[in-house]
Amino acid sequence: MSLKVVKRPGRETLYVRGTIGGQSIYESTGTNNQKQAEAYRAKRETELWQESVYGKRAVITFDRAAAAYLAAAQRSATTITHIERLLAHFKGKKINTIKQQDLDGAYSAILTAGNEAKAATKIRAVLTPLRAILEFSAIRGWCDKPAFERPKVEQVRMQFLRPEEATSLVNEAAPHIRPLLVFLIATGCRMSEALELDWQDVDLDGARAVVWQKQGNERHIDLPKVVLIALRGIPWRDGRVFRPAVKRRDRNGIMRWAVGESYSDTNRTGGGQIKSAWAFANRRAGLPGSERVWTPKNEKWPKRQFVPDMSPHCLRHTFATWHYCAYKDLLKLKEDGGWQTITMVTRYAKKMPDHYREQILQWWGYTDWPEIEYCVPYPGQEVETQGK
Repeated sequence: MSLKVVKRPGRETLYVRGTIGGQSIYESTGTNNQKQAEAYRAKRETELWQESVYGKRAVITFDRAAAAYLAAAQRSATTITHIERLLAHFKGKKINTIKQQDLDGAYSAILTAGNEAKAATKIRAVLTPLRAILEFSAIRGWCDKPAFERPKVEQVRMQFLRPEEATSLVNEAAPHIRPLLVFLIATGCRMSEALELDWQDVDLDGARAVVWQKQGNERHIDLPKVVLIALRGIPWRDGRVFRPAVKRRDRNGIMRWAVGESYSDTNRTGGGQIKSAWAFANRRAGLPGSERVWTPKNEKWPKRQFVPDMSPHCLRHTFATWHYCAYKDLLKLKEDGGWQTITMVTRYAKKMPDHYREQILQWWGYTDWPEIEYCVPYPGQEVETQGK
C-alpha cells in the first residue's frame, strides 16, 4: 500500500497516511499546499521503501539524528548552539554519508575563519558535537561509528602573573573593570561565571558567593579580603555585579559614564566582552604583547592595535599557580577552583618559587587599596568628578 495525502478534520495542514513495508504512517506534511504535500508524500514514500529494504541507516538524515540526540538528554546551551550551526549545514544529508571531506567542508562553512581557524576552535565548535551525534546514531544502528581526523592542537605555554604584575594590571585598568580583575585573580572564576554573577548570590558579610559552572552546577566560593573591598565599592546592589561602562557626552557636552545592565550574553560560546579594556590595561601595565597593523577595507590609512600575549583566561592560571604556591594542596585547589579532575588542575597550576608565597598571601589579604575602593562609576557620573 502506498501513501496518500489526506485532510484531517479541523486542520488546514495536509497529512500523509498509509502503510509501507508493514509500517503504518500518519504524519503531517507541514503544509496546506497540495503540490508541496504531494512532493513530501513522494519523498517519504521513497525513504520508507528504502528503509524497509536496506534498513534505517539508508534513510536517517542528520536533522533527524540531531533531533533524536537533543531529545534523549538535556544538553547545555553551548551544545545546542553548536548543533544548530551544524543543522544549517548538514540539513537533509544522510548521516551514513558524512565523511572526512564533509567535516572539512563544515569547518569552512561554519567557522568565521574557515579552515584557517585554530585547531581548538574546530574541535570545540564542529568536530565534538558532530562526533557526539554520529556516535549516538551508530549505537542505534543508523550509521557506522564515525572516524575523523582530529586537528592537531598546538601546545601553547600558558602564562601567569606574579603579584607585582597583577597589582600593576589592576591599577592601570579602566576603573569599572578593576573589581572584575581582582575577582578573577583572587577566586579563579571563569570569565563567564564572573560576568553572570548576580548580587543575590553574593554574601559580603559571610565572604561567600555562588557561581554557576558551564556544566550547570553551582559552586560556592570564598571571597578573600581583597575581593570584599573591591566589591563593596560597587555603587549598585541588584542585578549583575559586573557591568560594562563607557564614556559618553550628554546633550550639554559633559562627559559622563554610561553603565549597562550586563555584558553581552554569548551563551558561553565565546568571549571578548572586555577585549578593549584588557588590551588597554596590559599595555599600560607594560605586560608583553605585539602591535597589529592592518588597513581596513576601503580605507587609505593603516590602523594599529596592541594585542596582549596573555588573555583574560590566564588569570585562572594565575589563581591556580598562586594557590599551589601558597598551599601545595592539589585536592584543595581542585575543590576551590571547580575543576573536575586532578589532571586538569595540573594543566593550570604552574610551579612558582616559594619566594612569592608571602606576597601572594599579602595580595589576597589586602584591606587597604585605594585604586580599587569605590572606583566603579555610577550611571551618569561625570568622568572628571570620579574619585572625589
